[in-house]
This record gives sequence, structure tokens and C-alpha cells, in this order.
Amino acid sequence: MRNTKPIWRHVEAHASKYYTLSDRIWNNPELNYAEFFAASEHTHALTSEGFTVKEGLADIPTAILGEAGDGGPLIAILGEYDALPSLSQAAGVAEESPIVAGGSGHGCGHNMLGSASLLAAVAVKDWLAETGLPGRVRYYGCPAEEGGSSKSFLVRAGAFDDVDVVITWHPAPFTGVCPPVSLACVELDFTFNGRAAHAATSPHLGRSALDAVELMNVGVNYLREHMPSSARVHYAIIDGGGFAPNVVQPRATVRHLVRAENLGDMWSLVERVKKIADGAALMTETRVEVKQLSGEANLVGNAALEKAMHLNLEELGGPGFDDADLHFARQIQQTLTAEDIHSSYADYGLPVASELLSEQVYRLHNCRAETMGSTDVGTVSWVAPTVQCLAACYAVGTQYHSWQLVAQGKSPAAHKGLSHAAKAMAGLAADVLSDPDLLSEAKDEFTKFRQQNAFKNPIGLEVAAPLAMGSK
Repeated sequence: MRNTKPIWRHVEAHASKYYTLSDRIWNNPELNYAEFFAASEHTHALTSEGFTVKEGLADIPTAILGEAGDGGPLIAILGEYDALPSLSQAAGVAEESPIVAGGSGHGCGHNMLGSASLLAAVAVKDWLAETGLPGRVRYYGCPAEEGGSSKSFLVRAGAFDDVDVVITWHPAPFTGVCPPVSLACVELDFTFNGRAAHAATSPHLGRSALDAVELMNVGVNYLREHMPSSARVHYAIIDGGGFAPNVVQPRATVRHLVRAENLGDMWSLVERVKKIADGAALMTETRVEVKQLSGEANLVGNAALEKAMHLNLEELGGPGFDDADLHFARQIQQTLTAEDIHSSYADYGLPVASELLSEQVYRLHNCRAETMGSTDVGTVSWVAPTVQCLAACYAVGTQYHSWQLVAQGKSPAAHKGLSHAAKAMAGLAADVLSDPDLLSEAKDEFTKFRQQNAFKNPIGLEVAAPLAMGSK
């Protein structure tokens, strides 16, 4: 890793504090919308660094905002800090070893994600003070990326309406700026209401809500053959109507998660799923109620910001992993299959190699796969110019949401990747704040997109508050 931009000195000056913050968040994994320790730690860090802090953003108790600077463009840097259930794992151990049986763990690296983003924001604040340039930096502590879609609720509340540029990142096995592709998604509960009856003496008088749920699920399974290949529909029975088989179930709920490449295709698919629900209700003489719980728009790219971010990564070079990092990565890879490792390359559209930890910065837009998930960063990208990079933090072949990723979450390699990402984000922020042409190009591109896609609330959230413990 090279240090040439003045702002990177500010990242180095603060980095050790944010390694410690990342490790503290790792030590206290919290699920979506329950990240009270993490939000408190990030709030304390922001206050200590001289940011003006707002807690309970958009009436979400674990969403926070810290701002510094004066006048000029406003740069937002997004952080996350939620964990995942059933991924408790000891750090630095290359075998499955839960700390707490059935406990939670940071299987997506969000302990690193929030800490690096906050480190970048601190560096930008110090750089602004040093240079005297007009400009503001705002750190968003965003809870519940894992299924809770908190950023979509922040968008609905107008939290990004005054932002000029949004910057974020994600831990990964590779480093680069990816094509801005993700699946738009929406999470819906279908609750069927029927009529209870004795299942043996008077079954003809009952109208089974559970039958309706099962028929709906069968119908959606048949739909899969007739929807775009990139679309997805997943489901879970939330309420099966009780535990007594001798009672015709009067009420039952199934949750469906509908995904597609863009909002238009997603909403079209949602309507087809709703028709299947209506058909199931008709067949069982029940009544169905539909409630949207959350949603995420597909990512919208910004070529100007993506190119500038890539140039920062190229100037930085690799994270600078050492022999000790490679030794632990080799131990982790020994717990993986050849398919895991090959899949890791394929998932990012890269040729298979023999790396333990990746030092390469891949070509612009050359590190994303055909396979896609969903992210609530997508919703933010519909209301402000947004860019996201990946930074190598763990062994090649490590899968997201795995004990292997949790095991590497406090490693020196993770710290190096964290600092690397912070430098890339801070460097880009400095570019935007010091180059009016770059900012103008980014905003012009976004304005053209908005003229064609004028959504104030792109994922149509109608619920009053986010749902804890969603499943994305």
C-alpha cells in the first residue's frame, strides 16, 4: 500500500482506534434493529472526534448521524454494524468453534464496514480543517442491512435529501469497484383468514388458512419456470396456524421475498405473486391480507464516481498483507473445498488463480458476478449519486455468512483491509470536495437518471416502522 495523498495520513493517524472499534463490535454481535451497543460505540466515537451527532435517525433507535465541516458540498459515508444469527465463532481459529452455541456473529464483516467508514469520515473532517476548504462530511450509522432495509426507511424519511455524494464499501475477498448491480427486492407477509372447526366432527364447516398458505406456495413454485432467470422468490411460513392438527387453522401467514433486476420487473413479479395469493384464497374460501414489510431498490451506478474511486484504489495498490496474514489465510483455505475457492472467483467474474489473500486491484467493473443479492444501498442510490467499492479483508474462497468469515473478523488482515477501504473512501471524498468538475459530472449523470425515474419513495414503503429480525 502506498501513501501519496495527504488525506491518507489522517487515516493512518486514527487507524488503530478504529481497529479497536471494529474488534469491540465483533465482540458484541447484535442482530438487526437491536444494535444498541454498536450504535452507542459509534456515537461515542463521533462525539469524541468533534462531530455533531443526531441519534434515533428516522425514529430508528439504532440509526445515527454525525456531521462535521461547514458550507460546500456534503459527502455522506455509510456504515453498518449488524450481525447475523447462529454464526457465533471464536476469532483466529481455523475450525468451527462457536463461542456461544446458537449465538450471533459477524458473518458479513459489518464490524469492519462501519469502523472503516467512520475512520474515513474522521479523516475527511481533519483534512477539511487542515486545508480550509468548504465542505461537510456526514457519517451515517445504518442498522439492519441484513434483511431490515434500514436505509430504505432513512430514504423515506428524507435523510439523504440534501446529500451531494454517497460513498460506501464492503469487505470482500477481492479489491475493486464493481458494476452497480443488485436485485431490487420486497418482503411481503400474506396472512390468510379462514374459519376454525373441529377437524374430525365438522371439517366441512372449516376453511383452512394453512391450506391457503400451502396452495400459495405451490403456485409460486410453478411461477418460477415463468419468470426472468435472475429473479428470485423465497418464502418462509411465519405462522402455520397453531400446533393442534384436530383444529382447522383459521389464520396462517407466509412471508415471501420477491427479487428482480430492477424495480419495474420486481413490481410486475409482485403483482403475479399477489394473484397467486388471491387464487389460493379463492380455492379455500379464505380471505388474504398483504402487508409490505421492507424493500430495497436495485443499485444505480455513477460512472464518474466509479472511475474516480478506481483511480484511488490503483494509487493505493494492495492492502499489504504479510507472511502471518498468509499463514492464517492458508489455514482457513484448508477448511474450504475447491468448489468454494473456484466459486469465489466466479462470483466476482474473475479468472481462477491460487491466491491466499488478494493484493490485486482488479480492472474497473471486473469484479462482480452473474449471481446477485440485494442491498439497501440500492435505495440510497436512487436519491443521491452513490458509489461503492470492495476491499480484500479475508482469504479467497471464504463465503459470506460463514463461520470462516467470522473467524477472520478480528485478524490483522481484516484491519489492513479496513484501513485500505477507509483510504479509498477518504481519497474519493477529497477528490469530490476539491474538484468541482468531478462533482458536477457525477450530479449531471444522476440528474439524467432522475429525469427518467422520478421516484420519491422507490420501494413504496407504507409500513410505519421497520421490522426487526427480517431475513434477506
